[in-house]
Amino acid sequence: MTTSALTSNATSTVLRLGVQGMTCASCVRRVERALGGVAGVERASVNLATEEALVTLDPSVSADTLATAVDRAGYRLIVPGADQSEDDARDHLEHERRRDERDLRARMLFALGAAAFLMVAMWWQQVPALAAIPESVMHPLFFLVATPVQFWAGWRFISPAWRAARHGTSDMNTLVVLGTLAAYGISTVDTFMPTLFASIGGHAMYFDAAATIIALVLLGRWLEARAKGQTAQSVRALIALRPQRARVLEDGEEFEIPIAAVQPGDLVIVRPGEQLPVDGTVEDGASTVDESMLTGESLPVEKHGGDHLFGGTLNTTGLLRMRATAVGADSALAHIIRMVEDAQASKAPIQRLAESIAAVFVPIVLVIAALVFAGWWAFGPQPSLLIAVLNAITVLVIACPCALGLATPTAIMVGTGLGAQHGVLIRDAEALERARRIDTVVLDKTGTITEGRPEVTSITLLPSTTLESHELLRLVASAERGSEHPLAAAIVREAERRAIELAWPSLFTAVVGQGIDATVAGHRVLVGTAGLLATAAIDASSLDAIARAASEDGASALMVAVDDQPAGVIAVADRMRATSPEAIARLEAMGVQVVMLTGDQQSAAEAIAALAGIRRVIANVRPEGKTDVVRSLQREGHVVAMVGDGVNDAPALAAADVGIAMGGGTDVAIETAPVTLMRADLRSVATAIALSRATMRVMHQNLFWAFGYNVLLIPIAAGAGFLLFSIILDTVQPAHQMAGMMMPPPTVPLWLRPVFGEIGFLNPIIAAAAMALSSVSVIANSLRLRNARVE
Repeated sequence: MTTSALTSNATSTVLRLGVQGMTCASCVRRVERALGGVAGVERASVNLATEEALVTLDPSVSADTLATAVDRAGYRLIVPGADQSEDDARDHLEHERRRDERDLRARMLFALGAAAFLMVAMWWQQVPALAAIPESVMHPLFFLVATPVQFWAGWRFISPAWRAARHGTSDMNTLVVLGTLAAYGISTVDTFMPTLFASIGGHAMYFDAAATIIALVLLGRWLEARAKGQTAQSVRALIALRPQRARVLEDGEEFEIPIAAVQPGDLVIVRPGEQLPVDGTVEDGASTVDESMLTGESLPVEKHGGDHLFGGTLNTTGLLRMRATAVGADSALAHIIRMVEDAQASKAPIQRLAESIAAVFVPIVLVIAALVFAGWWAFGPQPSLLIAVLNAITVLVIACPCALGLATPTAIMVGTGLGAQHGVLIRDAEALERARRIDTVVLDKTGTITEGRPEVTSITLLPSTTLESHELLRLVASAERGSEHPLAAAIVREAERRAIELAWPSLFTAVVGQGIDATVAGHRVLVGTAGLLATAAIDASSLDAIARAASEDGASALMVAVDDQPAGVIAVADRMRATSPEAIARLEAMGVQVVMLTGDQQSAAEAIAALAGIRRVIANVRPEGKTDVVRSLQREGHVVAMVGDGVNDAPALAAADVGIAMGGGTDVAIETAPVTLMRADLRSVATAIALSRATMRVMHQNLFWAFGYNVLLIPIAAGAGFLLFSIILDTVQPAHQMAGMMMPPPTVPLWLRPVFGEIGFLNPIIAAAAMALSSVSVIANSLRLRNARVE
């Protein structure tokens, strides 16, 4: 929402800009082409529901150049000041939207009042007190009332339709303008040249129809604008969570300053009941923090010294002193807001089909209207010219592609916003669409199914060794100080917990996938698999039974040899997350196969899988082999989601159909995955899939309605009702007999005449109401997603 870069690198910048004047999917394509035609623009994606353009371009291209190109296409690009912050630009765009909505409301209310007057006044001859007023007085009065409706209230359609015509194109506004101008024009001719139509059966007075069509379409636009505003509630709710001020401690004194003035490294005071103003770490104090606005987790999280804190979350119980680490646009909340906005501005692949159809839809409707006019004029009953005009007007008015353009983006906006509320961040609409088809979820064990913090569960010594338990732990922990492996860290932590003094290894060699070979205080120490000991010609058979027993309990068994003699086994286990079995059961109930991927031995992996309820296990997989497993499953015909949290998961996340990064994972994993779970809870994987399915279901419903609306109603608007009622009532006549005849007697049942008139032709006013309703109904259906059960 700003002309400053949202993201940038050495070669490109991404801008998010507001666009005004779009009404349908064909408008979207036109703006995209205008932006894409500017030299230096790499990609432009325009969203009708958000009324925004996301443009990737060379930094040398100015926003004013983009604005000029969009203006030439007949639309307006909202360009905030170059010195505005991202928040200021967002506020500027919101202000423009509200101003436009107020203008739309004023024109709509005026048009509704005028239309109501005209519809009532058209019956003046039925009121005894007014019946004596001549037509020469009343008809000019109708003209005076209808004219400002047509050219002031209707300017919202005339201006963009004229701009489109100047560029040799057409859009939804073209249909409304042609339809209403035809009704207004023929009525004006009849007002000032009344004898012209007297010879063909009476007056052609349709000022009420023209005014009512404009009023109803404006009403639909206004309701649409209000509903679109509701679809963006999730982002506004996130923005509202940001505190405005912070208390900073400097030289022992406390100062309250604006959030924008806080710098990384500042010491910030947060009292109980206050929101954390910025991201940071706990410097002093302890408390519980409600992080539900970020993670969707309802239970507060305990925070102690060194723990990370997120701006916008709520400090509930204790006094905290925190060291600011990220402020403003660098904070986690700002990142989430941008991610949700980017997802809402993105397009699902199915949306491109809708836009392709919309691009040719209006020209096709114009051709249909022309054929309807010609057909009824040539072969319709008398007065055939008036019937032809009315039917053509009805076709033009009813055939609105607005619903088609709103069908997918509104569902995406609500779906991605709902995901953010539940701690599921979806990077783009394509990932949202793909997630619906997931039938296999691959779970990395460590840090995903388990908590990712292994602990030593047992130390078993061989009877033949002369070492004590604490001495073996001292040697192994000292050797493992040179390793970054999670199991090594667990052993070092256990030694520190027991207050064992450690040394540094003088020699250290890591053997990938097998263990380490180190020298500590003159002793050679090998820690790892039986294969590692075999490479050193050490017989590990005496350790097999101990290692097997540990593996059957779900622990990783590390064989230890000291000075080339087997000494014992250290068992290390990673506790399973309490929610993992429930999450896996839920995925299975959704028809999703769960596969556990781990580098552990098969027996240890199967023990964990049994506890979690997982039926398919792939063990002994090295980090570089995870991608091969994902691709193998894809070759079997599965749509695969990979869930992980580490650097070595990034290639597999990228290879999967949908990569899902667990909360608390590394930046590399999060940047690689199109879906990020803000909380480290596998239940969020099921939530993400359920959210995708619900969103796509609504999207398909919207598209079905948008297509079905036009397929069903355009033939009725073209006059199919006349033929249908004639057949039902057995009054149909051959076209050559019907041509030139006066209008037959009433045939339509009384209760249907407000819709179909007396002989079956659809009322243009009803057509306008149906067209307005189509867009509103699509948005209303998308808003139902806010109440969808995805957890």
